[in-house]
Amino acid sequence: MASMPSPKKIVSFYDPDEFEEFAKEWVPALEPQYILVERHGGSGDHGIDVAGYLSRQRLEGEWHNYQCKRYADAVAWATAAKEMRKMFVAAAAGEFTVPTRYVFVAPKFSRPLPRQFAKPTECRAKFLQELSTTKDKIVVDLTGEQRRAVEELVAGTDFAMFECIDLDEMLAQHKTTSHWLERFPHAPFDQGPQEMVPPPQHRDDEARYVQRLVDVYRERYPGTINSLEEVPGVDEADEHLKRQRVAFYAAEALRVFARDATTPAYFERVKKDVHSTVVETAARSYPDGWERLAAVLTVAGTVQLTQTVLAPFVEPEARKGVCHHLANEDRLTWCREGEK
Repeated sequence: MASMPSPKKIVSFYDPDEFEEFAKEWVPALEPQYILVERHGGSGDHGIDVAGYLSRQRLEGEWHNYQCKRYADAVAWATAAKEMRKMFVAAAAGEFTVPTRYVFVAPKFSRPLPRQFAKPTECRAKFLQELSTTKDKIVVDLTGEQRRAVEELVAGTDFAMFECIDLDEMLAQHKTTSHWLERFPHAPFDQGPQEMVPPPQHRDDEARYVQRLVDVYRERYPGTINSLEEVPGVDEADEHLKRQRVAFYAAEALRVFARDATTPAYFERVKKDVHSTVVETAARSYPDGWERLAAVLTVAGTVQLTQTVLAPFVEPEARKGVCHHLANEDRLTWCREGEK
């Protein structure tokens, strides 16, 4: 099977509209204090693609502007300056207050641009000089009074507000959002499920599958094992139960990881894959429940999983443990009346 392209490669193929939507998903991760994040991209947007509002006054209060540039070439000063002029002209005309932060987001930037933004005073001087000579229609069409208003606004603005963020930084922050998995379901995780060691005392959620195991031991050791308390007295049964609990918790670690880092639906997918593979094995006739359980666990360890972001973490032990999760739900049973 061909490997899936990386998130960076996927985003590089987005059209401008999809790139703006991607930016809208990412912006709240950059600044959690926003009361609202809104797309403005399109004709007549006055240089606003995505706005992050810090107050209920939105464009009349404190806000941040995210200018999205999905170009094949690296974004350079000329492109950035054109968007900046658009913003200053609109702000001078009263369309909105000047944002306190103006962020260019793009897959690539020319090397000089971040350095130019890193020197706000020089950047403003350069911008003002170009403003007086530009042939940009949005400036050329201004009246003398309007042009002076724009120049005064520029002169009084702290150009430290301008910055650029590249795709690598965006992806690292987007990964912390709930949208990441929807966009990149096959993207690898930096860290998988945390190992869970079975506690000495059985948890409440173990009761059902453990009772089914006790039924197996009762069949195999008639007159010797009748309850869970008697299992430690038979070495083979005691070691067997310990192994099954390790498997159960391997699957439980997977379930918790799916819940917290991906989506519970992926663990349900694993359960479905395991059940659909082992159910025919479980349906056959066996001398007793011990033999049925052994056959099912052997098959479970070889289950071919649907490829999701969770699949690489589903080791054979966890696949066996999923069988006990299924036993908890009465979807698998080991002992059948009349088999002996």
